[in-house]
Amino acid sequence: TIALDRIDAEISGGRITGLVGPDGAGKTTLLRLIDGLLLADAGSIEACGLDPASRSRELHEAAAYMPQRFGLYEELTVAENLTLYADLRGVVGDERRDAFGRLLDFTALAPFQDRLAGKLSGGMKQKLGLACALIKQPLLLLLDEPSVGVDPVSRRELWRMVEALAADGIAVVWSTSYLDEAERCAEVLLLNEGKLLHHGPPADMMEIVRGRTFLVAAPEGERRRLLAKALARPEVVDGVVQGGSVRLVTRAAALPAGLAVDARPVAPRFEDGLIDRLGGADKTPSPFAAADRQPAAAAAAVEAVGLTKRFGSFTAAHDISFTIRPGEIFGLLGPNGAGKSTTFKMMCGLLRPSEGTARVAGLDLYRAASAARARIGYMAQKFSLYGDLSVRQNLVFFAGVYGLGGQRRAQAIERMVGTFRLEPLLERNAGVLPLGFKQRLALACAVMHEPAVLFLDEPTSGVDPLTRRQFWTHINAMVERGVTVMVTTHFLDEAESCDRIALVYRGRVIAEGSPDAIKLSCRDTAHPDPTLEEAFIALVEAHDREAAA
Repeated sequence: TIALDRIDAEISGGRITGLVGPDGAGKTTLLRLIDGLLLADAGSIEACGLDPASRSRELHEAAAYMPQRFGLYEELTVAENLTLYADLRGVVGDERRDAFGRLLDFTALAPFQDRLAGKLSGGMKQKLGLACALIKQPLLLLLDEPSVGVDPVSRRELWRMVEALAADGIAVVWSTSYLDEAERCAEVLLLNEGKLLHHGPPADMMEIVRGRTFLVAAPEGERRRLLAKALARPEVVDGVVQGGSVRLVTRAAALPAGLAVDARPVAPRFEDGLIDRLGGADKTPSPFAAADRQPAAAAAAVEAVGLTKRFGSFTAAHDISFTIRPGEIFGLLGPNGAGKSTTFKMMCGLLRPSEGTARVAGLDLYRAASAARARIGYMAQKFSLYGDLSVRQNLVFFAGVYGLGGQRRAQAIERMVGTFRLEPLLERNAGVLPLGFKQRLALACAVMHEPAVLFLDEPTSGVDPLTRRQFWTHINAMVERGVTVMVTTHFLDEAESCDRIALVYRGRVIAEGSPDAIKLSCRDTAHPDPTLEEAFIALVEAHDREAAA
């Protein structure tokens, strides 16, 4: 396998350089080569004026690397992690005291010095990881997907911190799967299959598709069918649901005949150019589109009534109520630590509420637990399958968990292998699969018993844009066949695909409605056409102001 193939690039100080590309493109390999953690088979690298192969010790004094997976010790406190990294980097005495004071203030972690790292929210973990990487002020900072699983508020804070570092002259390389982040970089390197496809300002990538991006309004309840119809046209390169409309990228500067009704051109995004540069999205229809329609469900497919959860004196969720209609995608959004995951786990039957009830298909999750859970498919936030079992063994095991046996089990496994293209991976252990394939397998295991209700907890966290589109092709097809979906996500462009969303903050639902209605509620002179992320942050900040008043 050639992980990187003749890459030529220069990265300058005092700016943030983005590193983007599909899973397996070579992003992490490139970062490890720069930091001297891997050695190149050919070519040469110079980082901070040093050869990583022969002068790695000196390079590690000048450069800092924050790995993709949380590289800290979860059983140690915030202060103990900082102390450990200071010991490893030889930072002692007054230098250590100054560094701790500076970093705790910089990351706003000073009030949490005695908290175990494993008990921090996702955003706080990433801030601690960044602080440990900055124990010694580096000349070069390498960040491998630092914002995966981090909510929009914490991501914005993380960006402010890193932009301040770049302003001090530090060279920052930021690998990311959030393409709105790539737009903020001074330069971007796009890798695919080990090759460098683009190196330059993000605006250059957006210019590729200028005049070829459109927003097509969809009639009520027709967004997903309109998207499927558009993607079937060869003139369309890419398409996604965006609120009450469908966003399309075309091959020419015009919409195909039949799609131009109630459409308008829109400014291109970096993501539009990237998908176009990669050859377009996979437009293969989902096999779920041909599946039998689910039997008509109860009036409410999912219902939360006054859900409250207390952990001792702390109330994680308070009086949460909402209803999800059959065949609807309902998004549960919120900052890390806001009570979103607690609410989600109560709805899945994984956590018993202190008060209130949760129903699925008319069944109480706690009085008719077995019958209710038989109607549910669940995909956990973290890869929850068995890493030491092969792909095939995981499929067989979960088929048994869901009560599938004999011919029915064999047919279900065969169907999932074909749908998610798992054939080449069947004998590989799940733990060594690339993230995108792990997520495919997790979704396959969650839906093989044809559930009426599907719970997806951040199903595409850390997954590249092409894989995310494949996921949503399957999800949209299932919903069109009558499946109800409840999803949590930090990709707010992904939340645009939901029919309705609820924003959970400080344990309460502070806003609920369609994505377009949520955005409209936050429109003002500063934001005449707010994005969902801008609306998300505005609602959180408004709630904080009201609470402080």
